[in-house]
Amino acid sequence: MAMHNPPHPGGILRRQCLDPLGLSVTDAAAGLGVTRQALSEVLNERADLSLDMAVRLSKAFGSSPETWLAMQTAYDLWHARDRIAGIKVRKFKVA
Repeated sequence: MAMHNPPHPGGILRRQCLDPLGLSVTDAAAGLGVTRQALSEVLNERADLSLDMAVRLSKAFGSSPETWLAMQTAYDLWHARDRIAGIKVRKFKVA
């Protein structure tokens, strides 16, 4: 069952990784090998988590890339629910 309004992975990253370690955005970005702007956009929920970022987070914080990507997918699907209902397609049947 889908989580009710799952959090953006950027918020989880901030609350569970950066804050407990006292990492600034600048220090975390340098450690991850990304720009401060790229990390800030994820943390502030203005950008989706990319595959590359998921791998970097996995290596830095010990979680799996699949976990980070699953969080992003759950967030995206929850926010797409209204649009999904309006998509009209024709069903195809296997012969």
